[in-house]
Amino acid sequence: MQIWLSRHGQTDLNLASCWQGRVDQPLNERGRSQARTMQKNLAGVHFDAVYASPLDRAIETASILGNIDRSEIITDPRLIEVDFGKYDKTKYLRLGSLPLVIFWLLPEILPAPKTVETIPHMIERSQSFLDDLLKKDYENVLITCHGGIMRVLTGCLLGKKNHIDWRPKPHNCEVRVFSPAGNHFAMTKDLLLSRS
Repeated sequence: MQIWLSRHGQTDLNLASCWQGRVDQPLNERGRSQARTMQKNLAGVHFDAVYASPLDRAIETASILGNIDRSEIITDPRLIEVDFGKYDKTKYLRLGSLPLVIFWLLPEILPAPKTVETIPHMIERSQSFLDDLLKKDYENVLITCHGGIMRVLTGCLLGKKNHIDWRPKPHNCEVRVFSPAGNHFAMTKDLLLSRS
């Protein structure tokens, strides 16, 4: 099984440098354009299944990347973005966001601020999703989610000891391709859009 793990395209909250977590923010026009551009890089790949977070920005990106109707996408709540609690919709660099900014820089050693989902909970739901996925008989599967949970899914797939792969952060519409490698997976491709 090859796993194609992607982050959604840009939203207005991304553009405004705001935390958006569980906020159901749709793609903006740039986000849709990013997804269409990345879809050209995936042309010729047949996905046996397309999974997405239940948030609209992930579903629309999955529909474009997978070149399928939204009704064909399998949504799974375990793929939803990290719950940022009271910090949702606040600017990254706002003084009140400082506890979340510090945690987000060093989640390996710092506890999550109050109202923010913990790393162990992110790992639990990511591993649960992957355990169920690996029981399927897919050749290629596309998963579209979010920057935070993508870091944990990546860590679980790679078999990282702490189950997270935090740096570098996933870019909008980045697609990471994982292939089986022994007991875990190896990232065999990392498809990025031009930063221009």
